[in-house]
Amino acid sequence: MLAGPTASGKTAWALALAERLPIEIISVDSAQVYRGLDIGAAKPSVAERARVRHHLLDIRDPAEHYSAGDFRRDALALIAEIRSRGHLPLLVGGTMLYFNALLKGLARLPAADPLLRRAIDAEAAQLGWPQLHEQLAAVDPVLAARLAPQDAQRIQRGLEVYRLSGRPLSDWQADTDPGHAYRFVRTALVPRDRGALHAAIAQRFDQMMEAGLLSEVAQLAARGDLVADLPALRAVGYRQLWAHLAGEYSLEEAISRAVIASRQLAKRQLTWINADPGWQRFDPLAKGSVEVWMATMQTVWHHARL
Repeated sequence: MLAGPTASGKTAWALALAERLPIEIISVDSAQVYRGLDIGAAKPSVAERARVRHHLLDIRDPAEHYSAGDFRRDALALIAEIRSRGHLPLLVGGTMLYFNALLKGLARLPAADPLLRRAIDAEAAQLGWPQLHEQLAAVDPVLAARLAPQDAQRIQRGLEVYRLSGRPLSDWQADTDPGHAYRFVRTALVPRDRGALHAAIAQRFDQMMEAGLLSEVAQLAARGDLVADLPALRAVGYRQLWAHLAGEYSLEEAISRAVIASRQLAKRQLTWINADPGWQRFDPLAKGSVEVWMATMQTVWHHARL
């Protein structure tokens, strides 16, 4: 496994490893599963996919949903397939909820309550999702720390579970069983220089805009069947540019909001990693760090073949 915050260099490290080991990459990214979300999701290029086989890219239409449970099912099946070919599956991405579903399993949560969900949606319409995020933080600070103030779907579910059971969703999620016998080597990119990470995030978003991200979002909007609250369109960058196209604010403000949201996402990803001592951390900005990581993965490959 190779986790890390957005713009930390995970793809470059994985491609470097592919020069040494027969790996296949399983994407652990909640945006890359959607067709048409290419530039903003930082999908590997055609050339990069030609160098190493990638999985869980472009497997859903943006109008569809893809859950952590879906990811867990698909990833476990792919791990078995890749191993049967004599290759090493490398799970790469920054959607920590997906990693968690694979590592710890999924809790048996209370069933959805449509009436309660409508009531929560009505509150959000009146107060705004950031206000409901504050409510969630009061009853489930662990979960709230992992979520953006505009993450409507997960804020709604957190409040729903708490109001139904009186128990925080994070407590339910801790009561899980992996349900498989795999042992994963968990590595993560954790830059010590947060200022450098923030600069990389801003630079990458500028590059995405130059590559045509606004046109990509406009093409999605032109379909006519997509709405702003779909999971695909809540992805960072897409959400802000979609709002710009809807006339909510200027392009300059949309870009500023997207960069800020990307920084906030990186902070949540690092919070999740740093809260779990099971992750072996590497500073992507430190000299020789990638070589140390690749040596670690070569040792993993050696033991896997014994």
